[in-house]
Amino acid sequence: MTPGKAYLTSEEIRTLSQRSDAWGMALVVHAWALILGSVWLFTLWPNLLTFALAVVVIGSRQLGLAILMHEGAHNALFRTRTWNEWAGAWLCGRPILADLASYRHYHLMHHRHTQTDKDPDLKLSAPFPTTRASLRRKLIRDLTGQTGIRQRAAQIAFAFRLAGETEGVSSQDLAQAFSGPVLGKALIVNAVLFGLFWVLFGWWTWFAFWLLPLLTWFQLVLRVRNIAEHGAVEKSEDPLRNTRTTLAGPLERLLVAPYWVNYHLEHHLVMHVPAYRLPKLHRMLRDKGLGERMTQANGYLDVLRQASARG
Repeated sequence: MTPGKAYLTSEEIRTLSQRSDAWGMALVVHAWALILGSVWLFTLWPNLLTFALAVVVIGSRQLGLAILMHEGAHNALFRTRTWNEWAGAWLCGRPILADLASYRHYHLMHHRHTQTDKDPDLKLSAPFPTTRASLRRKLIRDLTGQTGIRQRAAQIAFAFRLAGETEGVSSQDLAQAFSGPVLGKALIVNAVLFGLFWVLFGWWTWFAFWLLPLLTWFQLVLRVRNIAEHGAVEKSEDPLRNTRTTLAGPLERLLVAPYWVNYHLEHHLVMHVPAYRLPKLHRMLRDKGLGERMTQANGYLDVLRQASARG
């Protein structure tokens, strides 16, 4: 059952759930335009400030691609399943070494068992709230590339292991792991990206403006996003309490929370509503008098304060 049916009429859900190919294409183009535009800006004014800005903006758009892949996994990015599958995989997932099919299986389990012992994402939210020192160590590991390198190495190791056998590998690990052929497709996409960056900006720019953001800023904002969605919330089956919406400003939406990902409570209520209609769904819920019952945070600094409130 869709949790949102307890608060919305069937007609309201039907209207909110309408998808648009034009919107889907615009979002994908927007993500890649910001990525390439950030590198172009650096080539025009090469200095430390524009380099850092490019890394941060590109890392946030890599998260944006993950979010658009997530939209494709829910068949909400485009009107047709074929376009959701193709664009979600080739234009969004594989460039960041993510696999749409594996992600969908894993993610739908999360929706089905949110904040229960069967939730495969519970390990991401269970440590919170934690101490400030613990949170600081986690964020430093992300920003310095330690988390990214470890995770990418694990992906490659799983790919070779799964190419031979799956005995001894948990179902949760299988849901997230790459097989050899899937990893191969992701590497092919990145080889194409390497060639594109080389032709447009120089051979070294793929390393500086794709691999570096992927290992650093992307990991940081991915963690912040995960914390914001389910960290330090009620461990219950109440969809208004076990998921958080973060009220993000323009700068946060640019650098931390692209493509309306901050409206996570609304997404859990009706998971097939396209991301660009989640603000409207948020307003509808508030108009129905549910604002006080909804778990919300006033920005991502507020989220981090709540997540580090222990001790």
